[in-house]
Amino acid sequence: SVKARLLRDLTARLERMIASANETRLGAIHEESRPENAKDTRGLEASYLARGQAFRVAELTDEKLRLEALRLREFGPDDPIALSALVEIEREDGLRRVVFLSPSGGGIVLEGEPEIQVLTSETPLGRALLGKRAGDDFTLRIQGRVQEYEIVAVS
Repeated sequence: SVKARLLRDLTARLERMIASANETRLGAIHEESRPENAKDTRGLEASYLARGQAFRVAELTDEKLRLEALRLREFGPDDPIALSALVEIEREDGLRRVVFLSPSGGGIVLEGEPEIQVLTSETPLGRALLGKRAGDDFTLRIQGRVQEYEIVAVS
């Protein structure tokens, strides 16, 4: 399922970030990070980086927990779009793409056929899709340009 693929991706990202954060934390407390003089900020910079990475680990952990809690729904052709919907959209220029509405993981692109872009309801496109149905048209202003879309399918 799309949820399982996204969970694998988030888990891999989280594991990489934990390893990186641990390495940075160890580097920040290593003897070589101690300042040699009053202007040496290596240790301070390493501690800031470690703190930022620890924050990112917490964010990814929260994203993973929200995704695990997501209950997948079955969507019929007349059902309004909500979280866990897989939606095929077509832009006015003919570009088609498939998006998955998720509580987390926004911006991740799941490789495969079809390629699936993960959207959250905080994004303009995610907000625009909520409540609409297959066959609906909508316009969206992105970076000052108005784009027209059609919802091709919802599942």
